[in-house]
Amino acid sequence: MDMQGEDTVQATQLVEAARQAALNAHAPYSRFAVGAALLMRDGTIVTGANVENASYGLSLCAETVAVATASAAGRLREIVAVGVIGGAMDADGRPTGTSPVSPCGRCRQVLNEAAQMSGRDLPVHCGAAVGDAIRSYRVSDLLPDAFGPADLGMA
Repeated sequence: MDMQGEDTVQATQLVEAARQAALNAHAPYSRFAVGAALLMRDGTIVTGANVENASYGLSLCAETVAVATASAAGRLREIVAVGVIGGAMDADGRPTGTSPVSPCGRCRQVLNEAAQMSGRDLPVHCGAAVGDAIRSYRVSDLLPDAFGPADLGMA
């Protein structure tokens, strides 16, 4: 997705909010911190960070945490854009890396749910932990032909 003007500002703002969220990641096992930021319809930002668990399968991804936080506040349908970053943690727990990180498959499905419920093909801005690199997509680009609420007549 080509970014221009307001989209560039939005992407930069969301990537920076995701970077700040990643500082709160609980990732003692993978040592890979991820932060996510959701832009809401009213301009507020909801964030999430990954939360790992000693029982690895119980770990939560940053995007899922952010979407669940928005949903718990009754705001699932208000999401208008997403930012995500991730990177290996340095000795101080800060994410590193200059390549953009994109959502995993599970998070793509979670974002698709939010997109369909909001009636928007959400932009997803994937940033590097460090530097200016950002790649922007639409949810439909990240998960084409996705199964979701629309298939069940709910969106």
